[in-house]
Amino acid sequence: MTPGTVISVDGMGGDGGPAPIIAGLNRAAKVNPSLRFLIHGDTDTLSQLLRKRRRLRDCVEIVHAKTVVAMDEKPSRALRNGRDSSLWSALQAVSEGRARVALSAGNTGAIVALSMAALRRAPGVHRPAIAVHWPSNRDEAYNVVLDMGADIKADARNLTQFAAMGAEYARLAFSHARPRVGLLNVGSEEMKGRPELHEASDMLTALGKDGDLGFEFIGYVEGTDILSDRVEVIVTDGFTGNISMKAAEGTAAFIRRSLKDAFQHSLWSRIGALFALTSLRRLRMRIDPRRVNGGVFLGLNGGVVKSHGSADAVGHAAAVMLAAKMATDDFPARVAARLAKLDVERLSEGPNTAGGAHGR
Repeated sequence: MTPGTVISVDGMGGDGGPAPIIAGLNRAAKVNPSLRFLIHGDTDTLSQLLRKRRRLRDCVEIVHAKTVVAMDEKPSRALRNGRDSSLWSALQAVSEGRARVALSAGNTGAIVALSMAALRRAPGVHRPAIAVHWPSNRDEAYNVVLDMGADIKADARNLTQFAAMGAEYARLAFSHARPRVGLLNVGSEEMKGRPELHEASDMLTALGKDGDLGFEFIGYVEGTDILSDRVEVIVTDGFTGNISMKAAEGTAAFIRRSLKDAFQHSLWSRIGALFALTSLRRLRMRIDPRRVNGGVFLGLNGGVVKSHGSADAVGHAAAVMLAAKMATDDFPARVAARLAKLDVERLSEGPNTAGGAHGR
């Protein structure tokens, strides 16, 4: 395999098996011919699929793995029994320096557990988070939302670290020099929300007074702000974030189906659709979840990208391109340096943190 950006791919994870994954790699390689792939899984199965993809012939190396982590397997069981799996093999390639980033469409809980075991947390990180790109009102731009389900819980320290990690990722992915960061809440008023949100807000405010955060903390934001242009990074716990993401994907699918039905309702509506074809295509591209497929694991000693389990070739290709971007910079070192500068631990261990900056 010739030199290039190497991505380690779990070839067997996901609802659709290896076929859509291979098709996604093929699409990504067409866009970026410098990409190289280590594909982990059953050699016979993967070899048969690769025979049909001439473009991948010189940029793929198959690494045999005996087993597959099932999509419904419990993380604890995957941690005990998954050391022969394609997922573990893909993560080990990153741990050993044979690839810059790992990509899997497999079981999210298993990916979290095995990533923690194979790569460990980056220095200063208490809990990793999954960040995704979310369409925004800015033209052809995206917001960063985290956590999307690395863990369903998050205390004030976790949320504060998520803010720093999300801001650092926004700088890498979208070149925001000073990202605006908000805490997702049920309202923008100070008295609303759970205690851990109040405490995280106090911590971020206090850190901002102590020195330069490296980002602008704008306080609480609401669900309607996830798509807005007043914030670049939205921070929440994994339970809320994952439900929000699934709801948004369902809404986008509903809008696409409704528009299709509306423009096929009658002859005149079909004629109207022809006149609006260009605009409709732009809208379809804008709300297509496949184009922003891929969640980035932040806070590990190595890059990991989670592709949607049910993604097709277009979705997997988007996840590959996201992984390629993660491979271009030493992101874990940047995160560790930012967290060390913020000194979140000092505030989280201090007395009466939750009552500080807002005088509650």
